[in-house]
Amino acid sequence: MAVAGTRGKSSVTRLVAAGLRASGARVLAKTTGSKPVLIFPDGSEREIPRAGPASIREQVRLVALAARTGVDVLVSEMMSIGPECLAVESRRILRPTTLALTNVKLDHLEAMGRRKNEIARVLAEAIPERAEVFVPEEEAYPVFAEKAERSAADLHPVPPSSAGVCPGSSRVVPFGEHEPNIRLALAVLHSLGIDRETALRGMALAGHDLGSFKIWRGRFGDPPRPAVCVNAFAANEPESSAAALEIVRHKMPLTSKPLAAILSLREDRGDRTLQWVRAAAAGFFRGFAHVILAGPPAAAALPKFRRSVGPDGPAFSRCAGSSPAALMNHVFSVAPGEPIVVGLGNIVGPGEKVVRYWEERGDPDDR
Repeated sequence: MAVAGTRGKSSVTRLVAAGLRASGARVLAKTTGSKPVLIFPDGSEREIPRAGPASIREQVRLVALAARTGVDVLVSEMMSIGPECLAVESRRILRPTTLALTNVKLDHLEAMGRRKNEIARVLAEAIPERAEVFVPEEEAYPVFAEKAERSAADLHPVPPSSAGVCPGSSRVVPFGEHEPNIRLALAVLHSLGIDRETALRGMALAGHDLGSFKIWRGRFGDPPRPAVCVNAFAANEPESSAAALEIVRHKMPLTSKPLAAILSLREDRGDRTLQWVRAAAAGFFRGFAHVILAGPPAAAALPKFRRSVGPDGPAFSRCAGSSPAALMNHVFSVAPGEPIVVGLGNIVGPGEKVVRYWEERGDPDDR
């Protein structure tokens, strides 16, 4: 089984693998989100070392490992972003009998296109011959149906429904997970013969990716001061980040405390930085008191962000220090009291360091 799409691939991979494990199947899974990770049949994990840039040859070794260890099911997040590589990865290497397509978002614009219908056309290349293909109903672009028909595949749009709930509990499984990802994983597991109760029991135990949405409460910086910290770095682009902020708004009032953002920028994602500039101009940061830019492009990008917002917009600054403690000290210098700090932009770079720092210093708030 394989998982393709723009956002949420690691989450859906983990949810499906966990549901299969709960059924008694021996599952090997692989995610390539914030960190490339192998998930073994007992649920243990091992980071995949990379000597150079990511390559789909990694998937050849994955299939060989699955064959060598004799697992029942292989669940893999797909790696490619170009149409030719997607086609090869899916049809020549993984050859899944089931494919989950998570969504179509505006990301990797240079490689995939600058409109959603263009990106959907690229993602359609992941549809293999004679496969069962699942996609959230609201993400079922016409090109997916066209490609499925040409490939003799069966396309299953999954309609909206109530989020999955643990038996005996009202809690969404797992905390902070987006409803379409849960809905998609449940549909895939049902198609594989896993009943809903077993699927939900397993999904509740799914491990978290480093970039998974998470909230901590604790004391940070030097000297330590209280703050609520939210990891939405791995959402990457503004549309997915807005969905993550909706989860926060449902959990806590964002107007009760100063709201600040750490926006982590990457040198190799110039298009994504420009997306954030445009989002700022469109009012994405409305309600934020301050936005702190981090990462190598921060100095060059700062004037663009400042010009993008009107006099009622947030203040923008950049942190000269690169350590997580320095970033948090900068936050406290511009956001008095006990701020809510939201990490946005990119998990790679300063984002990863900040998340590990929050994890070490804070207490998870997953109620």
